[in-house]
Amino acid sequence: MTTWIDRRWAGQHGIGRYATEVTSRLTVEAEDLPLTGSTFPGPGTFASVPKGLIYSPGYNALARAERELITVHDRIHLKTAWPGRAKYLAFYNLVAKPVIRRTGAVITVSETSKREIENWIRDPKVEVVNAGLGASAAFHPGVELVSPDKPYLLYVGNMREHKNLRTAIEALQHVPDAEMRLLIPAGEHAEARSVADAHGVASQLTFLDSLDDDALAIQYRGAAATVMPSTLEGFGLPPLESIMTGTPVIYWSGCSAVAETAEGRGWAVNGSHDVEEWGSAFAEALSSPTRVDAPVGRYDWDVTARTVDDVLKRLA
Repeated sequence: MTTWIDRRWAGQHGIGRYATEVTSRLTVEAEDLPLTGSTFPGPGTFASVPKGLIYSPGYNALARAERELITVHDRIHLKTAWPGRAKYLAFYNLVAKPVIRRTGAVITVSETSKREIENWIRDPKVEVVNAGLGASAAFHPGVELVSPDKPYLLYVGNMREHKNLRTAIEALQHVPDAEMRLLIPAGEHAEARSVADAHGVASQLTFLDSLDDDALAIQYRGAAATVMPSTLEGFGLPPLESIMTGTPVIYWSGCSAVAETAEGRGWAVNGSHDVEEWGSAFAEALSSPTRVDAPVGRYDWDVTARTVDDVLKRLA
């Protein structure tokens, strides 16, 4: 059986980062899937594809695939607000679930997501494999501690609702001397500024341009803490990259995937939208900068790729 790899996901952040790191390490004999265009559910979901086993590092199940090993990083789509959730329910239940059951396996990236997928699939014949994630070699504590002139907070992500960045920005009004550096898509800078202007904290935001891993690692090392206010995540690379550099994370205790990654390395906030509590955590982090021990031997892209490789070889 021919194995095909869908390489359309490759990129620098999020699923794109995962796709780049994993597909570049696969050893299974495979060919590139001859598809172009968006991976987003839509007309391409029903495209004609070659026979065989298809591997996707993302969630884009292809309805006409003979067998396809997809990667469901999380189930955030199924928790979005109505009416937007309707299209995702249709895709996941009418396309993705049949593809997963037909294949007999699905990849995910955390124990939190594994449990949620098992509860959704409800099929003992389907193997839900937590292949985990890795961290770039650039993300390490460094030889020398980076000491900026003024302590700052760092946010890496985007402005999507479940990222809850609006709450973190609003919380800055309770820490008027705090600086928060944002690494978000350039197209979202205006939206973030608008939120900051509404709460009188625009001067406290610093927008970072796109960074490679080495430059981003320096930003992590210099931060008093990385802010991760998400209410939903399947895993989240920023908290992992942060603790790998020795920098603690400020996160919402109710986001189990982030809590799973952080393992207490930082400050857990109890109220997801309690701006005063977030502000207090910011103040504590900035007034008493601390370092955390990076997890050892747990997050390795080579291990993740080998796990995916093993599943592909079994299915082929």
